[in-house]
Amino acid sequence: IFLIALAFDQGANAVGIILSGGDSDGTLGVKAIKAHGGLTLAQTSGGDGPRNPGMPESALASGRIDFGLPAGEMAGKLIEFLRDRLPEQEATASEEAPDAPEGEVVDARAEICAIVAKASGHHFSGYKTATFMRRVKRRIQMTGARSIEAYIETLRGDDVEVMKLFHDLLINVTSFFRDKQAFAALEELVIPRLFEGRGAGDTVRVWVPGCSTGEEVYSIAILMRECMAMLSAPPSLQIFATDIDEQALSVARAARYPEALLEGLSPERRLRFFTADGATCVLNKDVRELCNFSPHSVIRDPPFSRMDLVSCRNLLIYLAAESQNQVVPTFHYSLQPSGFLFLGSSENISPHGDLFTPIDKKGRIYQARERVGRVPAPFVPKITSGPVFRDQASKASNLASVALMRSAVDTKILERYAPPHVVVNSDGDIFHFSQGTGRFLEASHGAPNRQLTSMARGDLRYELRSALRQAVASGHAVVRHNVAVKDNLLITLTIDPLLDSDAKEPMFLVLFQPREPLPGDPETAAAPDHRKEAPRLADLERELTELRERMQSSVEEYETALEEIKSSNEELVSVNEEAQSVNEELEASKEEMQSLNEELNTINAELMAKIDEIDRANIDLKNLYESTQVATVFLDQDLVIRSFTPAASSFFNLRASDVGRPLTDLAGYLVYPELKQWIETVFSNGQMIEHPFAKDPGGTCYLVRLIPYKNVSGKIDGVVVTFVDVTALQKAEGHFNVLIAEMNHRVKNMLAVVISIANHTLARSTSPKDFTTALVGRLNGMARAYSLLARENWKSASIDSFVRQEVDATSDNRVTIKGDEILLKPDQGLALGMALHELATNAAKHGSLSVPKGRVDVTWKNEGNEITLEWRETDGPRVARPAKDGFGLSLLNGEVGYRLGGKVETSFKSTGFEARLIFPLKR
Repeated sequence: IFLIALAFDQGANAVGIILSGGDSDGTLGVKAIKAHGGLTLAQTSGGDGPRNPGMPESALASGRIDFGLPAGEMAGKLIEFLRDRLPEQEATASEEAPDAPEGEVVDARAEICAIVAKASGHHFSGYKTATFMRRVKRRIQMTGARSIEAYIETLRGDDVEVMKLFHDLLINVTSFFRDKQAFAALEELVIPRLFEGRGAGDTVRVWVPGCSTGEEVYSIAILMRECMAMLSAPPSLQIFATDIDEQALSVARAARYPEALLEGLSPERRLRFFTADGATCVLNKDVRELCNFSPHSVIRDPPFSRMDLVSCRNLLIYLAAESQNQVVPTFHYSLQPSGFLFLGSSENISPHGDLFTPIDKKGRIYQARERVGRVPAPFVPKITSGPVFRDQASKASNLASVALMRSAVDTKILERYAPPHVVVNSDGDIFHFSQGTGRFLEASHGAPNRQLTSMARGDLRYELRSALRQAVASGHAVVRHNVAVKDNLLITLTIDPLLDSDAKEPMFLVLFQPREPLPGDPETAAAPDHRKEAPRLADLERELTELRERMQSSVEEYETALEEIKSSNEELVSVNEEAQSVNEELEASKEEMQSLNEELNTINAELMAKIDEIDRANIDLKNLYESTQVATVFLDQDLVIRSFTPAASSFFNLRASDVGRPLTDLAGYLVYPELKQWIETVFSNGQMIEHPFAKDPGGTCYLVRLIPYKNVSGKIDGVVVTFVDVTALQKAEGHFNVLIAEMNHRVKNMLAVVISIANHTLARSTSPKDFTTALVGRLNGMARAYSLLARENWKSASIDSFVRQEVDATSDNRVTIKGDEILLKPDQGLALGMALHELATNAAKHGSLSVPKGRVDVTWKNEGNEITLEWRETDGPRVARPAKDGFGLSLLNGEVGYRLGGKVETSFKSTGFEARLIFPLKR
């Protein structure tokens, strides 16, 4: 979020650095910085390089990182970047930066375009030169190349740098509802009209070329979804979004955006169409599924067809005029009749006003005009590898002026000095008349006819027909002198092929050059003897007339045959036209098939992506089934098995082939005959049922849950039955109950002992102080025994531990302990602890431990499951048997005799008190 804000605020001055960290945070941020022309760095291994490489690796994989460096080298790179950038900024500020010669720039651009096209398959010759070179100069600065020639050499040998330049040339700047007024106009003027008169069986189709990371696509999808929500039977909607940037398309398909990129959305639309997921927001599935994303070049690939709306915003501004002149007719071809075109605020279609009608000029919304006839689909222009970017405007202007002057001169000369002439084809059809042809040609009677021989005056037609036939056959000029025309006019007839003509068929120039007989001509020389040869001339004239008549008859027969041939030719032409019409229809069908194929490829790519997602979800679900170890069976209303977990196979003896069979047909169903009744209860009340179930008495116990299985509409369509093994839990519960009962028993016994001790102590005490001291001491002894047994989990404890804890309580090291390792049950341990406490207390008050030199020896042994513990005091004060046993001896005899089932032997010797405790050992 911070990096995106930095990109919007600082533009080309922003620097984004991705250091060690988890997940993919920062990837969209560096994309935004890169789109605004900033610098991006990511930490790589080296030295103390990243402890958590997730974030830098994700950023590097996006292709939007300029430099991958160890952290220690980043400061130097920043200083170098700043040092290289300052001269550029100063030159820009002063407007004195020298530009490279135009020819060098054009040649360099052509070379770079060829290198990028070879590596990526996309040619950027259609980009505006300023935009293209600005991106190239940025890469030159990044690589540290000294000149554009050096950078071209770098591109030839570094495929990675070629792809970095390719990604820099892809300008991915977009946002949700960018230019709100334009989208408001789209929502009000266009989208309702797209749904007018359409029902559930119809489809509204939208194409968004140059979709980048999808914000514009989803903005249109949201508007469409809102409009569809107000219709009772809305049509289906297909939105095809295309771009040549695969990485941008992957971001668009995920539809996951940081909250900072949702500024163009209203709070209501955020709440309705997006779901928060950590620091990002995910577009809801119902909108996502309307959009199909696929790679496609609007310049190179065949266009989509039969679209109701084409939205191409802020793409044309980066294209040169030649590419725009190709792309805009492409959009017109893609649209249905009266479809709509939605452009960016800085774009227009002024050169193509004949194709579109403006709906909202400010919002850049246009409607396609009705097609006149079949408009062929525009395809990819021929891309040249040479320098095709030079501006020829000034040169073309000069050439146009010269051509106009030349045309005026030629026209003047033709009007004054050129002989009358016409231009015909090989069949004699006239295509052009000059001035002065009326003396030689005249319109024939009947239907209008532009046939040369039919319009010729007098005998000129015969010479024209033979001369034209000869010129067509030979392909050379034919000249006939002294050709007679009406009114005793003689001409020189010339028929010359037009070899430089651009016409699709051969053309001929027919010249009529009038002349007068000269003195030396044969006709003039023969004039004096005309009277002498009069009879002979009459015969010749008569013979000539007959020949002309015969020739006229032949000509008429020939013309009749020619008319028949023309009629047949017209029929053939009609058939040919029909064939051409069929061929055009086939071409149109082929183009539509190409468009449909492109759409199918798009849908197939989207389906493949969804199949991959479903496969991953199925694998996750399978691993979840196997890891839970919970027996689960999915059943429908008829108890037919839909699916089951591996743990359920052992409970019901299921196999994979049992899917689709009723559960009641399986032998495993017999162990749980109440299942059908429980399932009917779930269907009737729609509530979950949970109850315990024992598969066999004294065996495994289960907790059974029957949960309604609801479909998409919320209707109960089956039941999910789960069996959770709670055997260990039940055993633990039983053990817990035993422990509680045991604890209650022990507490009762302990309280009874405490009450007895308190009563006897009170009876034998001479003062409250003595009573308190004696009672507290005995209770502490009991507490120590209880603590020892608690540490051993109330199982068993050694005699050694009981002896030592009582000796340690005296804070005296004059006690010697020795005996076998013997473990006592808790009740024996408590009784022995109390007995030892009385012996130790008596020794400390009246026995050997009451004098400095006194000692105590404690030994024990096990003989035939009988414990003998001896307490022997030495070097103490002289002792004698008391006349009456005190409470201590009474307690000792009670603990050993009653609770341990043994006996106590005491001896009061002059050297000290001795006691022997004998009791059986419980196993």
